[in-house]
Amino acid sequence: MENQATYNYKVVRQFAIMTVVWGIVGMLVGVVIAAQMFWPELNVGQYFHFGRLRPLHTNAVIFAFGGCGLFATSYYVVQRTCNVRLISDKLAAFHFWGWQLVIVLAAITLPLGYTQGKEYAELAWPIDLLITVVWVCYAIVFFGTIAKRKVKHIYVANWFYGAFILAVALLHIVNSMALPILGTMESYSIYSGAVDAMVQWWYGHNAVGFFLTAGFLGMMYYFVPKQAGRPVYSYRLSVVHFWALAFTYMWAGPHHLHYTALPDWTQSLGMVFSLILLAPSWGGMINGIMTLSGAWHKLRTDPILKFLVTALSFYGMSTFEGPMMAIKSVNALSHYTDWTVGHVHSGALGWVAMITIGAIYYLIPRLFNREKMYSIKLIEVHFWMATLGTVLYIASMWIAGVTQGLMWSAVNADGTLTYAFIESVKASHPYYFIRFLGGACFLSGMFLMLYNVLRTVSEGQAVDAKIPAVAAHA
Repeated sequence: MENQATYNYKVVRQFAIMTVVWGIVGMLVGVVIAAQMFWPELNVGQYFHFGRLRPLHTNAVIFAFGGCGLFATSYYVVQRTCNVRLISDKLAAFHFWGWQLVIVLAAITLPLGYTQGKEYAELAWPIDLLITVVWVCYAIVFFGTIAKRKVKHIYVANWFYGAFILAVALLHIVNSMALPILGTMESYSIYSGAVDAMVQWWYGHNAVGFFLTAGFLGMMYYFVPKQAGRPVYSYRLSVVHFWALAFTYMWAGPHHLHYTALPDWTQSLGMVFSLILLAPSWGGMINGIMTLSGAWHKLRTDPILKFLVTALSFYGMSTFEGPMMAIKSVNALSHYTDWTVGHVHSGALGWVAMITIGAIYYLIPRLFNREKMYSIKLIEVHFWMATLGTVLYIASMWIAGVTQGLMWSAVNADGTLTYAFIESVKASHPYYFIRFLGGACFLSGMFLMLYNVLRTVSEGQAVDAKIPAVAAHA
């Protein structure tokens, strides 16, 4: 029987621990494929070359590491801000185990080549169906908990988590629509040609917009004020931030398809909305950073706050760079180069990973009845390793990408290409080693985190906090 006198921390604990575990797995695969780019001989056999491992890496870091982090924090935040236990312990448990099954199935099938052949949403159709079922259960638990809240107000973090849940459901269903071949893992998309490309990047960019941005902004709006001990700088700005972001992001996808068969007006529409997107993105970044007003001194001694604030800084940088890269003339230089890879990882490592790491460091002691993590010093070391790793990664890819773009577009007086493609590969080679070092540095920090978490858990005790008695607001 569900204990209504306490919060359900069990599912939060499970997702929090698996966030760290899957983070290490996903980033380890990332370091392996970075090594394969520098040492091609590491591309071994049919199943362990770059082409098979790269989708495994992206799925593991986004949906396993990022997903588990979002589920852990959203379940914690929705209970704490609504002053009620999750509406169903059994559905929450199904969500946890169902999602772990999805991750394991993806890890098995992707190296075997069972995919839909897409950049995103490439999992075989039976796994897509399982994802849909698990996601619906997640939505029922989250929104059901909000529905039975004891306080009238819905805190803004839950708005962002809610938008993330609804938008990802819509994106997954529309982009994954296919005609399955029964008895096999194969299927055919119901879309074709430029329409398929448009649907793919409507999904792809909004996966960034709602899975990797809105969800983690929900994290930011709860954990930054909590760790800083300060209220959100401007609650009004947070509401404007939410609605502006939710409306604008949906239109930005076509900027991934400049200079393709997509109609020019669609490309231009995507570019314009991408530029508009800078305003709400920076509104949220400024709101988060200004929350530290009166608490800046805490950054000297609080490495968890360093993670959270550095994440906001990278969020601001990435959301400036993204709209700039959406401009057609800039895109002519950047597209198909490693500049895009650097941009993606400034968001993935600098924003998503760092905000998640900070939130997990906040959660673990509270979930296991400890005052603080086992070692604050190790968190400090982890922070600098993560920062150094991120900077090495993105700086090397920026330089490699601009080099590639300039070499590919260089022409002789007679109109012939100045450089053969292989020459740009040779010029990029040293930067691939720096990227490998950056990834290895970031991964090493994750191993420190795992040790710190395990020591904290072993010295603590799994407890569910009591729900404080609050009068329901009229």
